Amino acid sequence: MALTVHIPEYLEDCELTAGEDLAREPAFWLAHLMLTVGDPSEDPDRYGVNASAYEAMVEHLSNPEEPWPVLRVPFEDGHTAYAVYASFDDANNVDFFVRHHEWGRLGYLGQCGADEAGPGLSWTELATLAETAQNSSAGLTDSSQRLLLLLPMLGDAETPPEARHMVAQALTRCGISSEADELATMLVGEQETGSEPTWTVTADSPIAVCSSPYSPRHIPLALGITPRQAQALTDALTGRG
Repeated sequence: MALTVHIPEYLEDCELTAGEDLAREPAFWLAHLMLTVGDPSEDPDRYGVNASAYEAMVEHLSNPEEPWPVLRVPFEDGHTAYAVYASFDDANNVDFFVRHHEWGRLGYLGQCGADEAGPGLSWTELATLAETAQNSSAGLTDSSQRLLLLLPMLGDAETPPEARHMVAQALTRCGISSEADELATMLVGEQETGSEPTWTVTADSPIAVCSSPYSPRHIPLALGITPRQAQALTDALTGRG
C-alpha cells in the first residue's frame, strides 16, 4: 500500500501518495519528460520503452480519480524539493516546489502542463540538487533520478555544453535504452549561451532571481522567509553549505 504524504502548505482537499517507487520504471521517466517538456504522443519504442507500459504510466499520472503521486528530493540542511502530479477533471499539472519545515510556506519553482510557469532552476542549482543526496527515509537518492525529475525546471543561458552528456547518461541509467543522446539534446538544446533566461543576485536577497517574467522565481524563492533561512536555502541550492 502506497504511503500517504502530507504537505501542510499545499492544496487542501487532495490526497497525496509517495511516488518514489515509480522511479524504478523506465516508462515513468519517459512519461515524466514527455508530459512536462516533450510530446506525450511520442512513440515510446523509439526510446526502448515498452509502449503498453508507457501508455499505462501516462494514464496513471493523469488520472484524477487516483491519489496524486509525489516524488521528493531531499537536499542540504533539511530542505526538500517536490514534484507533484496534480490531476483535475479538466486539467493536469506537475507542480514543482521546495519546502523546509520551519518556513510555514512553499517556495514555488514552477509548473508544467495546463498551467505553465517557469523556469525554476539554474543549471548550478539543478546539478547541485542532483548530486547532494541526503540520508533520508523518504525521497530519491540516485543522482540520475534526481536530475531527470527536476530537469523540466531548468532554464539557464549559462547551461554548459557538458549538460547534454550528463542528461544522456542519466537517461541511460534510468532505462532509456535508445536515442538517449537525441532526447538529451531535445531536453537541454534550447539552453544557449547569450539567450534568456539569466540568473542574478540582487541586494534584496542572497537567493538568485530569474529574468523571465513567467518564472515564479522572478522574485526571491520562498519570499518572506527570514534572512537566515534565505542564506541557508542559497547555500543548499548552490553547494556552498
